[in-house]
Amino acid sequence: MILAGDIGGTKTNLAYFTEEDGRVVPGEMRSYPSQQYKSLLDIIASMQKDLPAQITAAAFGVAGPIVEGRSKLTNLDWEVVSQEVRQGLKLPHVGLLNDLEATAYGVLNLPAKDRFVLQQGEARKHAAIAVIAAGTGLGEGALIWDGKRYRAMPSEGGHTDFAPRNELEMDLLRFLLTKHKRVSYERILSGPGISALYEFFRSRTKDPEPDWLAEQIRADPSPAAAISRAGLEGTDPVCVQVLDLFVSLYGAEAGNVALKFLATGGVYIGGGIAPKNLPKIQEGGFLEAFTFKGRHSPLLKSMPLYVVLNDKIALYGAAHYAAFVHE
Repeated sequence: MILAGDIGGTKTNLAYFTEEDGRVVPGEMRSYPSQQYKSLLDIIASMQKDLPAQITAAAFGVAGPIVEGRSKLTNLDWEVVSQEVRQGLKLPHVGLLNDLEATAYGVLNLPAKDRFVLQQGEARKHAAIAVIAAGTGLGEGALIWDGKRYRAMPSEGGHTDFAPRNELEMDLLRFLLTKHKRVSYERILSGPGISALYEFFRSRTKDPEPDWLAEQIRADPSPAAAISRAGLEGTDPVCVQVLDLFVSLYGAEAGNVALKFLATGGVYIGGGIAPKNLPKIQEGGFLEAFTFKGRHSPLLKSMPLYVVLNDKIALYGAAHYAAFVHE
């Protein structure tokens, strides 16, 4: 029995998996609000109290960098230490992966029904595969063939410096620099980033914020969800601007990641934001920005590009690592 986890700033998902015919098969799954617990072990204890099981292997994807088996989560006041979790579970080893490493492993056996094709392209055998995922934060990673299998590469690429492409985005950078000493892509391509874009565009219009929208933003646990919803439905012009720019910047950064890893094996868009805004992504702004890379535009146009529709992909990836990758 494998225990797999996906630890995020907002929620932590845990699941039991078994190994069958070279694949991991999910069993019981549970989701827990991360902020309401003091540690990963506390959440595991809740899971095992409700669903007792004899665990023989475990691995966890963590939303933050991992150094020598320790991770201080970027958007959560926790530190996850693999040795402490290993001792708590009484296992000889516990896998601790960057959340995008886990997501990357998860795409290896992703069924066709769990991915939306944005660009068909032609995947090259054993070529690098890139993954980018916007949610509470922005994660980036890749899969590299080592001669026998794919290995996920950890990355904190979402924290690289934001690079404006035009005058509007230069204005955006100047606006954000009044609030932050430094602006990374995660400041924009994330749930909080959608709220930041909304503040930017609202500051540029003379039209007052509609009362109904202000109420929805206040009432929604995630203000970004209310803003995105109004943008998708076209009920507020500022929210439409927010979503248009968000999608374009997301496509541009996905293309940047594809270039950095030379991802001719395919590019996967994970995270929670893309599936919820798929109609806007399908309009073409994402793909246009993804492929707008000057002399390398033909290369980008040849890469398969997918939106991941399965929001439990990081769990599958962590389980895959525990079953097949760790040696």
